[in-house]
Parts: sequence; structure tokens; C-alpha cells
Amino acid sequence: MDTPLPDMAFRIMSLMFKVRDLFSPRINVLEEVGIEPGFQVLDYGCGPGSYIEGVSKLVGDSGKVYALDIHPLAIRKVKNLASRRRLANVETILSACDIGLPDKSIDVVLLYDIFHHLGQPGDVLHELHRVLKDDGILSFSDHHMKDSEISSGMVVGNLFSPSRRGRKTHTFVKNVPSITS
Repeated sequence: MDTPLPDMAFRIMSLMFKVRDLFSPRINVLEEVGIEPGFQVLDYGCGPGSYIEGVSKLVGDSGKVYALDIHPLAIRKVKNLASRRRLANVETILSACDIGLPDKSIDVVLLYDIFHHLGQPGDVLHELHRVLKDDGILSFSDHHMKDSEISSGMVVGNLFSPSRRGRKTHTFVKNVPSITS
């Protein structure tokens, strides 16, 4: 998404997510990902933070959760959540594309329900590829897209390859250029 939603639309979306999460807890999605203690996880397009508490618990005190969103209200909501729940391993990033983290520093990227909004998905995928460790994974879900659209959208630029399909997510691995002698 190149521009943030209007504040009222963001608030309505946040309310809808709260209702969704009551009936379908986000931990059910996260269980497919394979997040382990000590992992560095980036929730790209974190919105109001539906996944933050679950990821924070999975990575534990030795891990880190980066919550990135373009919307200032999203960042405020995640900061409030982290403060209320005492999630010391959560850091927020207000940005559209420039993540600002070092190369190859992230174990898992969560790219959930945002891809269909992106005006320049190739730019975002390049940035995610840059920060993802060589053995890292990109966990993808977007209920606004068909499986064929997901597959074609995610392989643009040959940055990622499909790894597995779970019940709720698609897992992609980072393509790493091979060095030949």
C-alpha cells in the first residue's frame, strides 16, 4: 500500500480484525510458520497488531519482533499493545518500503493480507529479500488473492521460490545466487 488508509477506515478494519481474531485466533496461523525461540521476525504491514503478541511469545526473550506499517495509527496500536502486555521484544517501524534493518538479519517475514494493496510489490519483495537471512522464510497469506495469483506474484524477479502450502499460509524460501568456481 503506497498511502495509508484514512483513519476511519483503519479503525473499522481494526475492529473487524478483533472480531475475526475472536473466532479464529492468529496463533492458529502462526503455528504453520515454524517460528522458534531466538528468531528475528518481521511482520510487514502489521496493521493493528493481530499477530504481534503470538509472535512475541514464540520468539521469547532472546528473539525480536519488528512490526512495520505505513499507518501511524497501526504503529501507535502496536506500541500500546506491547506496553500493556509488557512485550519487551517488540519494535515498531513506520515505513512503506524501506525497512531500515541490516542485510540478512531476519529469520521469518510475515506478509499477511497486504500484498494485494501494494502499488510496487517488486520493490517490497526486493527489500524483504535483502533483510531475510539466506535460510529464512517468507510466510504469505492474502485471502484477497487466488493461489495462482499468489504464486505468480511472489516469484517476480526470481527472488523467492515456493516451499510448501499450509492450510492458511504459503511458505516461500529465499533464492540465493549460487557461486560457481
